[in-house]
Amino acid sequence: MQVHPEIDDHIRNFILAQHVFFVATAPLAADGHVNVSPKGLAGSLAVLGAHRVAYLDYGGSGAETIAHLRENGRITLMFAAFDGSPNILRLYGTGRPVFAGDPDFDTLRAEFPLAMNRLRAIIDVRVERVQDSCGYGVPLMTFDGHRDRLTATWANKDKPAAERFWAKKNPRSIDGLPAMPEAREAATKGYGP
Repeated sequence: MQVHPEIDDHIRNFILAQHVFFVATAPLAADGHVNVSPKGLAGSLAVLGAHRVAYLDYGGSGAETIAHLRENGRITLMFAAFDGSPNILRLYGTGRPVFAGDPDFDTLRAEFPLAMNRLRAIIDVRVERVQDSCGYGVPLMTFDGHRDRLTATWANKDKPAAERFWAKKNPRSIDGLPAMPEAREAATKGYGP
């Protein structure tokens, strides 16, 4: 294990070369569920500085990461080399969801030239610890390509349909923490459930 003072060019290149990464968050409650989510899609992660990364959040059936970040901000991102030299990299820090309409959403979105419409949020992470380890237990795997169903699905939804989906699927975490209550309010005010 080695702790690095920052995300330098070597670490940045390693991060951007990975086709998948994992996000871990947890609520403060001792009996709450720890969440780990795989993330991918070309161009969905950006290294914004020596202590800052961000990734696109298109949404899905749950909103655990958003709920946990709204409650306590704690987040870890993990990258593993499935080809080439073995390595596991973890970025520990604090994060926040940035939603359309937030003051810095457009500035952050400009960091992602491949971003599609109907982003649920951009997750902005302040990195406090950069740590890597051997990765000898990670298997060698071949990358066949990115799936396109998620981005295709969201590209075809208009704003009212996206708001209805988020209102139905994402208002709270599985532990009952608020995730996207604003979506439920917008859906009930303007678009219906």
